[in-house]
Amino acid sequence: MNPSNEQYELFENARNRVKQKKRLYFHFVVFLIGSVFLIVINKVLKIGETVAEDWFVWAIILWLFFWILHFVNVFITNKFMGKEWERKQTEKLVKKQELKIAKLEDKITKEIKFTAENTNSEELKKKENTQSNLNQE
Repeated sequence: MNPSNEQYELFENARNRVKQKKRLYFHFVVFLIGSVFLIVINKVLKIGETVAEDWFVWAIILWLFFWILHFVNVFITNKFMGKEWERKQTEKLVKKQELKIAKLEDKITKEIKFTAENTNSEELKKKENTQSNLNQE
């Protein structure tokens, strides 16, 4: 690989990681503001108290769960399954496919040789039969 391509790939990877982290931090800030907003709606404005007294707690817990999933994706999963992991997995799959293709090509060439040999032997037998028939006459 070309050094400038490697440099560009490293730059792109770093830029994408910064974007991911920025989105995560933004998600956290929105989560905090949204949680306060849900508490105010329920406790101060008394909206939704007829449905469930503390419904906002369940909404905040659900939102927190999604934020934790986002956090795991950015800091844990991406670290282990980043660009390098993707590249290795792709190379592994390409090698597997190349092996399968090579095996299929070998099988096809063997079948072609086998059918060619069979047709040649059949033609020889026919020629021998016709010659023996001619000799008998």
